Amino acid sequence: MRGRLTGGCHCGGVRFAYAGELGGAQGAVTLCWCADCRRAQGFAAAVAPAEATGFEVTQGADLICEYESSPGKRRAFCRACGSPLYSRRDDRPEGLRLRLGALDQTPESLAIEAQIHTAARPAWAAEACEAPAYPGTEPGR
Repeated sequence: MRGRLTGGCHCGGVRFAYAGELGGAQGAVTLCWCADCRRAQGFAAAVAPAEATGFEVTQGADLICEYESSPGKRRAFCRACGSPLYSRRDDRPEGLRLRLGALDQTPESLAIEAQIHTAARPAWAAEACEAPAYPGTEPGR
């Protein structure tokens, strides 16, 4: 999926635009059930790999905080409202993993392609979608 998208945080302090491919050659659009994502998001994290060069903060760059949740992995969020925006890895500066909930409109053509870390999915969480499920990361990542 390629196009120009906009998004931001819950309080409206952070706004961004994205022009580039989501998923595809960047990797699978995933729903992650790991404990870190559940703690950071409040539920599983729906993310789409994106090109860092296509991502532009259009408002509120000073409100974006990054937290190193594991060595070399940083989760970005709004310091005012706590909304998750994206994550990035130090060893992959060319890519981001945009949080789908931060997009103003999710393209209809975008679909979850893999559920990952399903071994960590809690008993209270029902099967979220019909995408293939993997106990760890998806094959090829």
